[in-house]
Amino acid sequence: MKKILTTPIKDEDLAALNVGDVVYLTGRLVTCRDVAHRRLIELKRELPVDLRGGAIFHAGPIVRKKDDGSFEMVSIGPTTSMRMEKFEKQFIEETGVKLIVGKGGMGPETTAGCLENKAVHAVFPGGCAVLAATKVEEIERAEWQDLGMPETLWVNRVREFGPLIISIDTKGNNLFEQNKARFNDKKGPVIEKICSQVRFIK
Repeated sequence: MKKILTTPIKDEDLAALNVGDVVYLTGRLVTCRDVAHRRLIELKRELPVDLRGGAIFHAGPIVRKKDDGSFEMVSIGPTTSMRMEKFEKQFIEETGVKLIVGKGGMGPETTAGCLENKAVHAVFPGGCAVLAATKVEEIERAEWQDLGMPETLWVNRVREFGPLIISIDTKGNNLFEQNKARFNDKKGPVIEKICSQVRFIK
């Protein structure tokens, strides 16, 4: 059965989720990248969007302004989440955000932030930006437009946005770190085998 998270997300909605689970999001999804994180953490500026129980997307979308002044989502692909690693733990603590979506994994700081504050990080598949835009029912508003299109906080209403693969759960598990350890364990013997077969190459 399809697991759908609906904003505002509660702690109990996330408790049963484990790394590797696939979920979808219905409700509000706010794009939030490097500069917005920096404004909150380093410049101490209050976010113009209430993220308690909310969801953010590390994404720099392409948006079209319509004749009536409203906005239309053209393409919304994920940004590499690791770029936000140094800010994310404090961001989670200060905003109360519950779901962080991006590309690739995040590190130990974010893992600790998710454990301590009952939040999760999920991966949206890369290369599906135009498909993702079809899940945006409406752009409700745009904040901090002075930052330019990719860094603006686009407040989107989405329906069954996904698939989102849980990469950090509320229990302190990190899928990318687990995989890294597994692959490193397998790497040694494979390299040894390859080296033994190509020793003749000087």
